[in-house]
Amino acid sequence: MKFTLRSPLAAAGLCLLLALPAAAQTFETAGVKYDSSAQVAGSALQLNGAGIRYKAIFKVYTAGLYLNAKAGTPEAVLANSGPKRMHIVMLRDIDANELGKLFTRGMQDNAPREEFVKSIPGTIRMGELFAAKKKLSAGENFSVEYVPGSGTTVLVNGKSSGEPIREPEFFNSLLLIWLGKSPADSMLKESLLGRPPKRSEN
Repeated sequence: MKFTLRSPLAAAGLCLLLALPAAAQTFETAGVKYDSSAQVAGSALQLNGAGIRYKAIFKVYTAGLYLNAKAGTPEAVLANSGPKRMHIVMLRDIDANELGKLFTRGMQDNAPREEFVKSIPGTIRMGELFAAKKKLSAGENFSVEYVPGSGTTVLVNGKSSGEPIREPEFFNSLLLIWLGKSPADSMLKESLLGRPPKRSEN
């Protein structure tokens, strides 16, 4: 079937329509869509990578990392001094208090001791937040956003948990849960860094 554009205005409209998908580009994993960009404290961030956290064969949550510049190594991510955002969407119900404990253990296992010690006040705050939430259900989400000079804010289902965690070491220690030497999920680590996941031979 043929069609014609009867005016320059119609042609311009078609060009605009064709351009829309690129402007609204998203990345989808496990049925969860991550926008290609996000705004944090007025700064435009881009999706560095996103993937799935597995526990054995079960999908637990998806995670997406936003930065102001692409970074392909943990060192480059940590060295980035701009705003950052980690966004997590649950794929199954989980005890929020238990998740908070797992995050704390992940920070302790991966962060340098001196940095983890400085992160303890923020770790306690995060643990209290998860304990108060009690349960995270499939489909719920939370974000952890870092803004230089202000600190780290935790948002549950888009709502801020209160005052930022001021310690600058806290956010990087948190990132090491996924990007450290003993990450929660090695395939998710590769995905967050924008690299093809390395699958285990076992």
